[in-house]
Amino acid sequence: MNATRATHIVLYDGDCSLCTFQMRVVTWLDWFNTVSLLPIANPRAAEIAPTITREQLLEAIHCVAKDGRIYRGARCLRYIGMRMPLAVPLALVLWFPGVIWVAEKVYNWISRNRHLLSRLFGCKEACAIMPMRRRANEEEARLK
Repeated sequence: MNATRATHIVLYDGDCSLCTFQMRVVTWLDWFNTVSLLPIANPRAAEIAPTITREQLLEAIHCVAKDGRIYRGARCLRYIGMRMPLAVPLALVLWFPGVIWVAEKVYNWISRNRHLLSRLFGCKEACAIMPMRRRANEEEARLK
């Protein structure tokens, strides 16, 4: 694990339209480039998180923090949300007692049904409309 890494790394399923759309939104919310996004298909994903199986990576997004801690699912969203000014209010709500438990249940249901939800809500078409914001830390995460 590279403790000197400049950003937290979020691992996501790049083959999932819903996941890709969510990550595009993150690129626009992350004003200070605190996270780097890396699709799990990238060979670096296994290097960055060797303890997480491919099946676990497909079940939920994961954030590998600069200090090596790993946050999964709704806890990942809460963790990265606390680092993005526009997402802080939602992240703070997730700290209320019991809310993260409910958020994990909702996240797990969405994760299990993400391909169906992508088709229902037209995430693929939305991804075509909403461009991903290009950031230097993204290229750095992919190339190292």
